[in-house]
Amino acid sequence: MRIKFWGVRGSTPTPQIENLRYGGNTPCLEFRSDNGKLLIVDCGSGLRMLGKSLAKEFGTGQIHAHVLISHYHWDHIQGLPFFTPLYQKTNEFHFHSFGLPKASMEEALQGQMTDPYFPVNMSAMLAQRRYSEIKSGPFQIDDFTVHAQRINHPQGCLSFRIENNGKAMVYATDNEPGAPDYDRGIRELARNADVLVYDSQYDQEQLGNEKKGWGHSSWEEGVSVCMEAGVKQLILFHHDPDSDDQMIDRLQETARKRFPNSRAAFEGMEIIL
Repeated sequence: MRIKFWGVRGSTPTPQIENLRYGGNTPCLEFRSDNGKLLIVDCGSGLRMLGKSLAKEFGTGQIHAHVLISHYHWDHIQGLPFFTPLYQKTNEFHFHSFGLPKASMEEALQGQMTDPYFPVNMSAMLAQRRYSEIKSGPFQIDDFTVHAQRINHPQGCLSFRIENNGKAMVYATDNEPGAPDYDRGIRELARNADVLVYDSQYDQEQLGNEKKGWGHSSWEEGVSVCMEAGVKQLILFHHDPDSDDQMIDRLQETARKRFPNSRAAFEGMEIIL
């Protein structure tokens, strides 16, 4: 299984020179199974460059992919209008996320492209699109086995354990610790995983004060999850818009003192399991 990071920033894109090493695009990961199947996780602004890469790779051939969406906040869906493969009728995409009480998944994703927010709506996207609500229990996507787990975030959010050929990566962003059921759940999901990609937007002091209730976590909690669940590697993710390259360097260095196999995610980073 190969994983590539196309967007690692939280909350809003930050195209600033002081952020160039880690990157300023919001969350998007590309998974390829050992047999070459394509799975996309989250559709932040990093999705635009993934789209360009896929168009170059496949040319006029069909792109078939499944897409997991952790939740519907803008930083996790804002790349969709700029994902060029969606405008090609030969392509096929199957979206998976949780259901909403007042809108379908399709309606929720379409909302950001309705008048007056965008010049065209999703009817301009000619690719075949399917939508499936994620229920409890593991499910199969091509060569991947996916386990979904609710985590603690305003309006809801899903974390994912993605397995292929005996290897496992857990993606748990937009999670605020402190709710016992959710805290136990993320540790169960991450048990003995090879990699945990974890929300490290704030530090413990911020979580106890001005950022309490904002739905995010810290590198300290990520380290605790890894140590308690037997995870092999921690990836610090969902970097705060105000954290420049030097600050993320310091966070990575500090995390490594507690859990040596820690890395801060950067755009273009690849992991092979």
